[in-house]
Amino acid sequence: MKAGITCCDPRGNVMSNLQASGTTTTPNVAVGPAGRALAQPMDPALLDALQQHLTMERRASAFYFANALWFGERELRGFSKFFHGESQSESTHAASFADYLVARGQTVQLEEIGAPRQSWESFEEVMAASFLLEADVTASLQQLYSLAERSSDTRTTVFLDPIMEGQIQSEHEFAHLLGRVRFAGEQAAALLILDAELAEGNNNPYYLGERFSNG
Repeated sequence: MKAGITCCDPRGNVMSNLQASGTTTTPNVAVGPAGRALAQPMDPALLDALQQHLTMERRASAFYFANALWFGERELRGFSKFFHGESQSESTHAASFADYLVARGQTVQLEEIGAPRQSWESFEEVMAASFLLEADVTASLQQLYSLAERSSDTRTTVFLDPIMEGQIQSEHEFAHLLGRVRFAGEQAAALLILDAELAEGNNNPYYLGERFSNG
């Protein structure tokens, strides 16, 4: 630090409290609902939106698990494996949001998620509903990002950055799979080829660049 420049803390003269002063007074530390140390209060609207998004991720996990069952009942093991993996991924996302709320000194509110849909008329209908769910998740993340920026909550924007990038990729992959299912129609031979690819974990679109390519 250059001479003549004073370091200022936005929370007040905190740095001076770290200097030896001969006092034994314990510094005041803000705490959250559960008594955990709170570095920065969270805007109520942002907090509510984070709680709602956590619920959305849990619903997505249940929805994809139901899809895994639906395809498994029709002997399409590749599709079933794919959706089972997506269900686990969404559950992990929900846990990440719960961890973040705890890290921010908040209490996680778990809401009822209800039973997911388990009846479909066609393969295309399942994939279309799944793609639209991914689009809804993306929209929710965009709303969270906007709320965080408006409340100058840099901690939350940093938390959301890698999640947002992964979500865009997931949306792209579901659009790819929907397109392939539409191309296959209800032809068993074509669907079995796609099912075999999914069983091997080959569910990514072809990438011309390297940003999202995994080889």
